[in-house]
Amino acid sequence: MMKTNFVSPSRRALLKGAAGAAATLAMPSLAIAQTDPVRVGILHSLSGTMAISETTLRDVMLMLIEDQNRKGGVLGRRLEPVVVDPASNWPLFAEKARELISQHRVASVFGCWTSVSRKSVLPVFKELNNILFYPVQYEGEESERNVFYTGAAPNQQAIPAVDYLMSKDGGEVKRWVLEGTDYVYPRTTNRILEAYLLSKGVAAADISINYTPFGHSDWQTRVAAIKAFGSQGKKTAVVSTINGDANVPFYKELGNLSVRATDIPVIAFSVGEEELAGIDTRPLVGHLAAWNYFQSVKSPLNEAFIRQWRTFKRSERAVTNDPMEAHFIGFNMWVKAVEKARSFAPDAVIEALPGVEAPNLSGGISRMLPNHHITKPVMIGEVRADGQFDVVWQTQGLVPGDAWSDFLEGSKDLEADWVVRKCGNFNVRTNRCGT
Repeated sequence: MMKTNFVSPSRRALLKGAAGAAATLAMPSLAIAQTDPVRVGILHSLSGTMAISETTLRDVMLMLIEDQNRKGGVLGRRLEPVVVDPASNWPLFAEKARELISQHRVASVFGCWTSVSRKSVLPVFKELNNILFYPVQYEGEESERNVFYTGAAPNQQAIPAVDYLMSKDGGEVKRWVLEGTDYVYPRTTNRILEAYLLSKGVAAADISINYTPFGHSDWQTRVAAIKAFGSQGKKTAVVSTINGDANVPFYKELGNLSVRATDIPVIAFSVGEEELAGIDTRPLVGHLAAWNYFQSVKSPLNEAFIRQWRTFKRSERAVTNDPMEAHFIGFNMWVKAVEKARSFAPDAVIEALPGVEAPNLSGGISRMLPNHHITKPVMIGEVRADGQFDVVWQTQGLVPGDAWSDFLEGSKDLEADWVVRKCGNFNVRTNRCGT
């Protein structure tokens, strides 16, 4: 059921004494001016196939908003979260976005997971001129004035993952299974990856691409086919863009058919600590995920964040994940942009956001770029028996998100720049902004 005007009660003591940057998570309580609260929209599925991933993002936003109110709110005004449930129903995302903006008058919205849900709400945010912070890895090929992409673009996840698997440390993979859920993110990402693999000399016959519906549960046939594809004398890997609760039976079937990481490693782009929490991960040890954050990252800020999260959830077993960190970065960037603009008005905040910096949980500082993407580290993690990941590879520094792929015709000449060119798809060859 839909819930609106939800204000999370105070549920934990204020963190004290966190070292260095961790102080951003724990500040003394300040008096909040007696003015109307500023509403912040939370647009995540709390039911349906994507609830396994998105409910946690609702909860982390409630925690961040509660924590900001402890610090005195923003510009002296208390923040009030407004939560709606689009129920993994893509057209309903647009209706709920319109409800948040038109009825509840939210200053900004944090939400969506799948690209199809993001595509559904884009016309609403453009028409009503509000702001969406989108916290999940996606396929790129987009830069909108009203959207700020705090998840990974393909050059911050998919391309580095393939490069790693091609390397000696990654097993020198020669054959590729691109396995995805049937919607825009996997299909576009796999178009990019197929073009990239072909450019690296991989034969077309050594690339197998397959899609299954949301919520797919009968994986025996597909996993058997993957096992057969990988038994033809060349090192094979699976690049998984499977989303939502279909991951649970997929990974269980990998274990059932003894598809081990030493034989056919699976590297996932949408499976993190939260999705593994309900699976016996012992048969999956050594399989991989590519993200920009793992709970196992060592930094004072991350340790403080994990403690805060577990206190908020009242569970010492609560796990963190990459999209949660993206909301952490995006929310702090929004706060800084509002303070910079001295206004909650979307136009003022949109103008203020490029160039704003905020800590990421790995110990670095992420920056919002003119293309409305951010800088992020890239990490490859191996599944452990306890459902956590050991980071086995990462970039030396932070990678700037690229909205348009260098490997697709029609995209490689495009550049997004909302600061100087005021355009999300400027063609540097024709020197014109697209539609």
